[in-house]
Amino acid sequence: MFDILYGGKEMKRFGLVLLMTLLTISLFAAGSRSSGSTAGGGAANSNPLSDVRVRQALTYAIDNETLCKTILLDKAVPANNLTPNIEGKATGLNDYKYDPAKARELLRAANWNSNYVLDVGYYYEDQQTVDLMAAIQAYWDAVGVKATFRRISGDLNALLWTIPKDPINGPSEVTWDALYAAKAATTVQEYYNTFRTGASGNSYLVGDPKWDQLITASNSTADPAKLRAAFQDLQRYENEVMPMANLYYQPLFIFSRSNLSRPGDSNGNAQYNYDWNIVNWTVTPDASGKQILRTNSGPAQFFEYPWFNPGIYIGNKVLYDRLIVADGQLNAKAGGLAGSYETTPDFMSITFTMRNNLKWHDGNALTPQDVKWSIEYAMKVPAINAVFANTFNSIEGADAYKSGAAGVSGITISGNRITIKFAKLDPNMLITFGQFPILPERHFQGVNPAQFQQAPYFQKPIGSGPFMIKEVRMNDYVIFEPFKDYYGGVAKIDEIHAYPSGENDGNLIVNAQAGRIDYGYTKSSSDAVALERISGMNVYPVSMLYTRYLVFNQFPKK
Repeated sequence: MFDILYGGKEMKRFGLVLLMTLLTISLFAAGSRSSGSTAGGGAANSNPLSDVRVRQALTYAIDNETLCKTILLDKAVPANNLTPNIEGKATGLNDYKYDPAKARELLRAANWNSNYVLDVGYYYEDQQTVDLMAAIQAYWDAVGVKATFRRISGDLNALLWTIPKDPINGPSEVTWDALYAAKAATTVQEYYNTFRTGASGNSYLVGDPKWDQLITASNSTADPAKLRAAFQDLQRYENEVMPMANLYYQPLFIFSRSNLSRPGDSNGNAQYNYDWNIVNWTVTPDASGKQILRTNSGPAQFFEYPWFNPGIYIGNKVLYDRLIVADGQLNAKAGGLAGSYETTPDFMSITFTMRNNLKWHDGNALTPQDVKWSIEYAMKVPAINAVFANTFNSIEGADAYKSGAAGVSGITISGNRITIKFAKLDPNMLITFGQFPILPERHFQGVNPAQFQQAPYFQKPIGSGPFMIKEVRMNDYVIFEPFKDYYGGVAKIDEIHAYPSGENDGNLIVNAQAGRIDYGYTKSSSDAVALERISGMNVYPVSMLYTRYLVFNQFPKK
């Protein structure tokens, strides 16, 4: 067999499913024959992954259908494109079905150096990911591509998404060749906005005028027919140039123990923020009479800043608040820090009227100036959510501000009203304002936006949401308690206890079986199957825009 690197240690775990998968790889790869001609292409720079033929070969070498049926336990759908099988998807796309002979043919045409070893990173902690990485390593090895796999941890936004200073020529600011990652999108535009030349988070894709043109078209209209055509153009171009190997689509799974009552929760897309009515949740009291909700996704080294993944972690969901709220399908509705809002008929301006007497958890007043500062500061943070970035870059004066102006001219304050005027249409601005959390300006004085995650604030954040931090011990636990001055009412649950974990929790099943978790969500199909077997645990699948893939870093290395 072979070894897979996991957290710096060799790990030799192959269950029966994985063994059968690897055996299938070996037999199929040995017996396959050529099935077509090679695609045109050529390396754009010194990085072999800048050659489209290499990216296509690495995709042809992976059998997505077998992975979905075996390791993913038939709870995922093979992907042929970044966007899931939504209505209006482009037809005639190349599915890149498993074809190791085609992969070898493309590698020969690209003069692949068989001594080159791909450095592949991943940031999920669960065993299913380890098994997937082992299978992909075997698939690539079968066509003559060597690769090592390592888990990346720490400040992921810096380690994964720092963009090159030169977005055309590089060099790369990240060290990996390929990355197992995912896109959990609020809108279809979010799948592609990161591909724009120099876009926040675009650490891997060399600037391409064709991408820029297609992305601009998808963000320049709210007409459904024109949007559908723009998305299809994006899908076709993606299918041609292959910036990543798309692996699979799958639902999210919300789990909830029977001792927890969640009135008003519609089981929406839990990766984002929606009106889940947590202030009215109740838990069966313990022996002392306390209602304690136990969950995961607590901090290990710091609280993850909420401008990249606005709702993944429990802290992002309960500590902060937004200008408006979303329903379970992430459609905007009234509520939030702004008691009301109004837009002009052309959607080129929006005015929020802030509630009276809003407070931060430390008792200080939350003002429209905090809103203005949050938007402006986010423009200078290296990596923020792609939908947020497009909204903010569309505001009047955004370019001038990033070039040195004192403030964004399109943001004005009058009393408790804040108005935002746009220089260009952003069809997703309401989604942004339903997801973007407002932070307190006074706690970031003197903090360089480039070191946003390292700010002392993220050791014990002060927000304005329904819960505040009572106690935190990094890499051990965090206890949240109700915020007494929350405008939406005081929560009925006495405390939320959260234990450290990343987006996928390697200890989820152990803790759930031991009664240490009452509520949460997972995007691991193996976790969903195991949770379904726990007495008193309910599991709810949630359809969403969610794709996992291997993204290829096309920039030359330093």
